Order: sequence, then structure tokens, then C-alpha cells
Amino acid sequence: MKKLPIALQLWSLRDDQKKDFAATVAAVAKIGYTGVELAGTGNLDAKGAKAALDDAGLKVAGMHVGIGALTADLNAVVNDALLFGTRHVVCPSWPVAQFATAASCQRIGERLGEIGATFRSFGIQFGFHNHAAELKVIDGRTVFDWMLSAAAPRDLAAEVDVYWVHKGGQSPAKVLRDFGARCPLVHLKDEKELGLGPVNFAEVFAAVDAVGAAEWTIVEQEAYNHAPLESVRLCFEQLKAWGRA
Repeated sequence: MKKLPIALQLWSLRDDQKKDFAATVAAVAKIGYTGVELAGTGNLDAKGAKAALDDAGLKVAGMHVGIGALTADLNAVVNDALLFGTRHVVCPSWPVAQFATAASCQRIGERLGEIGATFRSFGIQFGFHNHAAELKVIDGRTVFDWMLSAAAPRDLAAEVDVYWVHKGGQSPAKVLRDFGARCPLVHLKDEKELGLGPVNFAEVFAAVDAVGAAEWTIVEQEAYNHAPLESVRLCFEQLKAWGRA
């Protein structure tokens, strides 16, 4: 078993980072995380956020950037990714109403692949992050599968969110194995804190280890039994207990 670096998706601390991005990432580093996945930069601009992350000793595993921003100014997103030194930019969602047919899902994949080709020219891997809707089956394949089938792997990776795969009625471990080398980033999420919900993490980690493509495992927390910062600390402690951090 190879221990992968653990990052925190900063959407988990979205209110904290809006108030004080620098203090938030310093707290994340103190917990033991070695990286973050950006979801905006809170109360700082990109240069200020980069300085705060450097001060905290955190790497940027990836950036979540919505399709609106990707479409409005792709060059600006590229420049931010280069500034932060990340190899990964991820589109976090897509309008669910467009998941109507296999053909419409493939058109989405084609569009994402076009964006990914631009990122590739700068040495950046582009990917897509799933929610439950992408696991709906249309004509024998999931929406996510149809999307990926329409783009080359070098232009469109899969950031598999294991909780949302489960909520979508599919096996996270099977999806990870099926997508294989297209999964450089894996979102670790559960109903609330890790280990307190329905996700079978033993199977997830077995799949991640078997495929061997993951560069980062990334904790994301959206529902909490505690204050958000305490919740993400407990998630990290659970990963340590499992021997994954």
C-alpha cells in the first residue's frame, strides 16, 4: 500500500476562507494535510492566496472552476493554475437538465475535452467531478461514462467523488476500477465525517491501490456533526487510523 498525499477541498471550509483565507489554510496545515484543492480564494486574490499557501507549506492538488468561469476567460484560469503550480483543474458540476440522452452527454464530454486540450498545451490535466446525477444509467451506460467516452483521456480525467457515486446507486470501487488511469484525483467523502456514513472505504482504498493512478486523495466535507474545522480534523484523524495518512 502506497500512502498518497492528503489534500482538503477548501469548499469544506467555505465560510472560514471567505473570512480569512490565510488563517484557514494555516489551520489546515496544522491538522496535517499536505495540500488543498481550491474552490476560490476567499478574501484574497490569487497572488495573496498563493503567498498564504506558501507560508502554510501547502501544495495545490487542484482547482475547482465552474463552467461559467472556464467559458468566460479560460486564459485567466490557466494563468491561475500556473501561478499555484497545480497540474489539475476540475469542472465541479454541469447542469443536470442536459443529462437527457446519451448523445447530449457525449456533447458535454466533447465540450469538456476541447477545454481540456487547451489546458494540456500548458501541461495541465483537466477533469470533471461527479455528483449523483452523473451516475444515472442511459442506454446501458452512466452519464459520466458517456461524457468520458467522447473525449480523449489526456483531455478529460475523472475526479471520482465516492460518496456521490454511492448516492447515485453505483459502486465507488467499481467506478474507480472501470475508469482506471483516468482518476488522478479521488474525493473522499461520506454522509458526514469519514467513516460515519454508508461508503465502504476499505473497498475504495483497495480499488485506488489496485489501479495505482491516483496522485492525491482529497477530503471533502459538506455536512457536519461539529464545527467545520473540527470535522475536517476528525476526517484526517480517521484516515490516520486507517493507515492512509
